[in-house]
Amino acid sequence: MTSQNQEALLSILADESVDFRIIRALRKQQLEVFSITELNSGITDQEVIDLANRLDSIILTEDTDFGELTYRLKKVNNGIVLYRLSGEDISAKIELLTKVILDLNIELRNKFTVITPTKIRIREVG
Repeated sequence: MTSQNQEALLSILADESVDFRIIRALRKQQLEVFSITELNSGITDQEVIDLANRLDSIILTEDTDFGELTYRLKKVNNGIVLYRLSGEDISAKIELLTKVILDLNIELRNKFTVITPTKIRIREVG
């Protein structure tokens, strides 16, 4: 990856639901990944959104409540990546999430993305 591509990469805020092995794997790919567990464990989902907005980051989560906050309650965010991979082992999760985030990166901004083992759905937010 060139330094120009690295500069364009999105920053990610990993919700507490994200396994730390995923965070480490994303960081190994030179992605900027903030962790709620490291920064401010126990904050509300709204506070996670507020922090992501301050950090200019997208949110990576397994928590489906972010869909309600985004669509029903119209909470402004930079983008959310919700992964539904509960039946997958950790190496499969890491491989899929790393590939999607690296391949789509900037395209994830201002989108609500749902990743499952068989498909990726990307919708506009706001």
